[in-house]
Amino acid sequence: MHQTEDPSPLLRLRNLKTHFTTHEGTVRAVDGVDLDLPRGRTVAVVGESGCGKSITARSVLRLIDPPGEIVDGQALWHGGGRQAPVDLMSLDPAGKELRAVRGGEISMVFQEPMASLSPMHTIGAHLVESITLHTDMSRNEAWEAGIDALRRVGVPQPESRMNAYSFQLSGGLCQRAMIAIALACRPELLIADEPTTALDVTTQAHILDLLGDLQEQTGMSMLFITHDLGVVAEIADEVAVMYLGTVVEHGPVDRIFHHPQHPYTQALLRSVPRLGQQRRLRLDAISGAVPAPTNRPAGCPFHTRCELAVPGVCDQDAPPVVAIRDDHHVRCVLPDRPATPRPVPDPPAAPLIPSAPRAPGPPRAPGEGTLVRVSGVTMHYAARRTLLTRAGRPVRAVDGVDLAIRPGETLGLVGESGCGKSTLGRIIAGAQRPTTGSVTYTRADGTDVDVAALGNRALRPLRRDIRVVFQDPYSSLNPRMTLLQLVGEPLLVNKLAKGSELEDRVADMLRRVGLRPEYMHRYPHAFSGGQRQRVNIARALITRPRLVIADEAVSALDLSVRSQILNLLRDLQDEFGLTYLFISHDLSVVEHLCDRVAVMYLGRIIEQATVDEIYRNPRHPYTEALLSAVPDPDPRHSHADRVRVPDHLPDPASPPPGCRFHTRCPYAQPRCSQDDPRLTPADGDSGTHRDACLLSDTLTLTGVTPDPAHLGPPPHDDHSLELP
Repeated sequence: MHQTEDPSPLLRLRNLKTHFTTHEGTVRAVDGVDLDLPRGRTVAVVGESGCGKSITARSVLRLIDPPGEIVDGQALWHGGGRQAPVDLMSLDPAGKELRAVRGGEISMVFQEPMASLSPMHTIGAHLVESITLHTDMSRNEAWEAGIDALRRVGVPQPESRMNAYSFQLSGGLCQRAMIAIALACRPELLIADEPTTALDVTTQAHILDLLGDLQEQTGMSMLFITHDLGVVAEIADEVAVMYLGTVVEHGPVDRIFHHPQHPYTQALLRSVPRLGQQRRLRLDAISGAVPAPTNRPAGCPFHTRCELAVPGVCDQDAPPVVAIRDDHHVRCVLPDRPATPRPVPDPPAAPLIPSAPRAPGPPRAPGEGTLVRVSGVTMHYAARRTLLTRAGRPVRAVDGVDLAIRPGETLGLVGESGCGKSTLGRIIAGAQRPTTGSVTYTRADGTDVDVAALGNRALRPLRRDIRVVFQDPYSSLNPRMTLLQLVGEPLLVNKLAKGSELEDRVADMLRRVGLRPEYMHRYPHAFSGGQRQRVNIARALITRPRLVIADEAVSALDLSVRSQILNLLRDLQDEFGLTYLFISHDLSVVEHLCDRVAVMYLGRIIEQATVDEIYRNPRHPYTEALLSAVPDPDPRHSHADRVRVPDHLPDPASPPPGCRFHTRCPYAQPRCSQDDPRLTPADGDSGTHRDACLLSDTLTLTGVTPDPAHLGPPPHDDHSLELP
């Protein structure tokens, strides 16, 4: 977070409105946004999907495609050395003056770098085009400036990366290249739209450090859009909370986190799983879902989900903007009048989500024995040979994994992108045959079968017992099938039910996952992301499986929806006696949900223990780095003591000799580059905590310390709205 001596705003948004005309009606995506962006500071815009965050940012640069249209408002830009501000909304969208502002004075980093960078052009071509468009440099000078821009954002070997294409770079390097392109012309304002959402925790930490360092060096302002409140706490100076196209609360980051005034802000903060929080407690989830923009509620847009809504007021009158302090404003009637909490009825189109959290039950004890045992599994992909290149070394996606999953437990599998987590999950599910090794599954009758040795016909019965919930709730459902067809298909394929019995079982399962049975004749496009993920869960559980593999099942979801899905997964586990393999890079979620954790790096398990042992007493430096990289959703906590490791994962086709982590390890010794460590129990340990580190007995690593402040909702002062 940064301070500036110039209090005047660099950008002022006044009554900004962006609407989309559809056959269903007018979508008021941005509906009267007022926001000031000070010079040299970072303003974070937060809120659930559909609240208008990204459309607000794109509206500033007039990047709205038809049928969208900016229908009202001003964007007063004070940059570019102008004596008087210019209203960006008054400029010709195709005119020279606005083109000079885009990229030259205001730049934007988009969420998906792979989709934003043209695969037909090199990184150097992108940089040269941007630099020559906004400066008087020649192409040769722009090429050298592009190399310098890549070097400034920490891209290794920038000279060679200038000739690389986006598909040849990792996600972290692509994002760095996007930032280099955005900053090549030294803009005064950087708009970052979810720039770290698709990245794992270590890469995310590096990108946040990079943005902070660049802001210190250049004095630029940032408009940072995200739904990750941990990222907000780390990088923001001010926070604007958006809901259904309007800013409902705006103030300094410390005030927003420790003295939130709007019920929506408070609910978002309570739904955050935090490292060190008491495990197995249900997460607070906001009731219902964001209403469809074409069906906006009258009065306060949040009143249909608000536990403190005042009947006859909140459902009729648009709330005024109330100044709590000079720098803290909230759009709500409650700071001026007392309110009686009331139960929140589900709106007609919302899923059936219990509004009152259940009391935590006794901890579950995993069953005896082993449900799945993975022994010596490898998965090597042969490098393809082309007309111009020879076949290279095979990619060792999974390289000698031993793992046991006990009945009734939740085993978390964590690690960075590219470490082999998803590949291992597919092998256990029988979707891929490993190069070597066995996957022994114990049937309900006690007999064992090697999943890796079975053909498709023999695997069919096991696919009733082992089911998968995929990451993306949008692409994993066939848009041409109704919910009845989607959820009922596994019953038909496995000849478990048909006709009216199938409909009854689908209706029952939809009800159990929090969806109304009458939804079964609708198509996926009619549902939100959280509702689609509930459909995925219903589809996975319809055959009454014993093992569910959840592959990044909540990483694509909003904060509040994620809380609902995590509570649902645990409720269903208790109800059906499920066993979960939970694959994730979000360690705060893993701590909340899992019983044991296996940490994976470059195709191998490098540490394995119970959640408490891993999080309180990590024994491998990589585990310590993962835990340290998780953003802490509290702006008062310092990040200066974060363990920082290089974010460049070695090539899995040519892993380093010795310990595979030694090229990034801050504790590495000469022997680490020679001796290959194996997963072994710690000295004096019974075998529950195992690590693959040559130095683990001599290192004292930092874990997560339980914080009493994290065991409940955020603290409030005397002026805060106390929720029940």
